[in-house]
Amino acid sequence: MKTKSIVTLTVLFFSFLLFTSSKTIQEKETFEGIYDGKEDYGYNFIGIDEEGDEFTMTFHGIDETILSSFDFKSEKLVGSKFMVTYTTKTVVNKDEDGYEDEEEIYSIVALKKL
Repeated sequence: MKTKSIVTLTVLFFSFLLFTSSKTIQEKETFEGIYDGKEDYGYNFIGIDEEGDEFTMTFHGIDETILSSFDFKSEKLVGSKFMVTYTTKTVVNKDEDGYEDEEEIYSIVALKKL
């Protein structure tokens, strides 16, 4: 009887781990845009939506291997078109009044110059 309880608890434990870790998996998305420069808060790319309107995507993080391949410190790449592969992470912050504010953090994981 104890063996059956241990097996049941083990199955429940691994099911719980699988469920909670599936929430932390970040799916990769792609974006085609023109590099618009680096600011203190991130790397800016200009894209065009389905209606033909321009919008800016700011990426807060970037993989170190990408930084060694592309010199974003200089102005040479401004105006260049890229295919950006990125992940999105939602961070919840509390303000001084205790209210929660969600912020999406975009991080570049792959980059291809077009």
